[in-house]
Parts: sequence; structure tokens; C-alpha cells
Amino acid sequence: MRTVRVLTTALLTGAGLLGPAVPALADTPSPSGSTSATATAGPTEAGTTFRTAAAFRQGQQATAEASTGDYLYWVFPADTGQRPTVSASVTLPESAARHGSSTWRIDVYDGLRRRQPCMYGMQSRTVAKEAPAVELSCTLRTVRPWADTWDNDPLPGSYYVRLTVTGLPEEDLGQPFTARVGAASVEKGGAYAGGGSLAAPLVPGATTEDVAEAAAGDSTGAGGSTPSAVEARAPEDGWSSGWWSDRWIWTAVGGVLGALAGIGGYSLTRGSGRPSSAPPAV
Repeated sequence: MRTVRVLTTALLTGAGLLGPAVPALADTPSPSGSTSATATAGPTEAGTTFRTAAAFRQGQQATAEASTGDYLYWVFPADTGQRPTVSASVTLPESAARHGSSTWRIDVYDGLRRRQPCMYGMQSRTVAKEAPAVELSCTLRTVRPWADTWDNDPLPGSYYVRLTVTGLPEEDLGQPFTARVGAASVEKGGAYAGGGSLAAPLVPGATTEDVAEAAAGDSTGAGGSTPSAVEARAPEDGWSSGWWSDRWIWTAVGGVLGALAGIGGYSLTRGSGRPSSAPPAV
């Protein structure tokens, strides 16, 4: 009976420890698409190059009006443990003014301007002449805290979104259209955590000194009047340090359960080694 009580206590304790941790993994927010009603307003213009990309944060909706054939650029931050999904919605010109179908495409680049592949999503789509709009999306791989020099893994920092039309009748070039772009992430946590972190996020113009200033609580640059490059392009809640993840929770839970299993095993072996209390046979 003592052994049963010990094992029951171990199971109940383990369930109590695992209870709060499991919802943290299951309660992952769905990426907000380009038509999310809860998204806040972002910039109303887009850049035409990487250098002039319009900055927005995840959860915002960036809009722009342009002419068919233009390249539009935006940039947003993504941090360690996030799996970003970029969504774009293009409102096309009136069908009566168009001469045929068109193909639209979004591409995502990291802070080193390396094009990042999409895990899934409709990155490129061809729509008929009569279609009023086209929806695109691209889900990236989970952002890692660091990577080897030969890897092309997504790293914390700025991510550029480029939207353009890749195929349409020549007569349709220059027609006006409206674009709406947004990004949101699912938190993947310790399952994708690594054993290190970058000296600085991949933000154009960022330096190691910028990161040191941000860690010290100084949100201004060397001049003391304007934010540093790292802070200016940071997520709303700042950049993570890279060392914490929910993997620490699972490690602690595993250690506690291992100790409880050892106690249960000791109780079993101790009980089986006791001499019998029955009187000897005559």
C-alpha cells in the first residue's frame, strides 16, 4: 500500500507540473491574414527598394497604392522562436480595363537579403481577367537564435517583403492597384531553441554596441537623441535575449519525474527484500 501511495503521489505531482506547460504549447495563435479585423493600421506607403522599405510590426496592416509593374517593399521584425506568416491582398484594376490574366508573387528576405523559402502557403498565384483581387501568403521556417555560417536558416532581425506582378499582358502595365500586407507569428518555443544567440539581430545598420545599449536600457543611439538601429527595428516587446525558452520548464519537469520514479523504485525493491513475518511451519 505504501508503494501504491508513493506512485500515486508521483503521478499526481507530474500531472500538476505538466498541466500548466501543455497549454503553453497548444495555445498557439493563428497567423492573422491580410483581412484580419483585429490588425492595427500600419504605413500607407511602400518602398521601391530594400533601402526604402516601409517598416511595420507584426499585427499591423500595411497598405499602398501603386502601378502594375512596380516592385513594392516592406520590412518587419521577427524574433527567436517565431514562425512568421506573411499575407498579402491585392485589389486589381477593373476587369473591363484589363486584357488578360495576371500572376502575382511575394518574396521574403532576411536581414542579409537572403531569400527565405516558404514552408507552405500560396506564394505565387495566377488569376483570371475577371478576378477582383488576389490573396497570397508565405509561412517561413521558425526563426532560430543562431546558425552556422554555411546555413541559410532564418535568424532574428528584419524581414523584407517584396510584392510584384510577374506576368500580365503588356497593355496592362501601369494600371493602378491597391496592396495590403500583414505578418503574424506562431510561437514555437523550446522545441526549436538553440544553444546560443547572435551578437546582434540581422538589422541593417545594427552593431554590437547597439545591442549593448539596448541591454543596458538605453534606447537612444550614440548621439542620445534618436533610437539605435536595433531599437528602431525591434518588435513591440523588444528583442529576446535568446537564452530562455520553455525547454527549461520541460527539463525541470523531467528531473522531478525522474526523482519521483527513483523513489518509487527504491520503495518497491525495499519492500520485496523484507523477510516474511509469517511463523515458521512446525
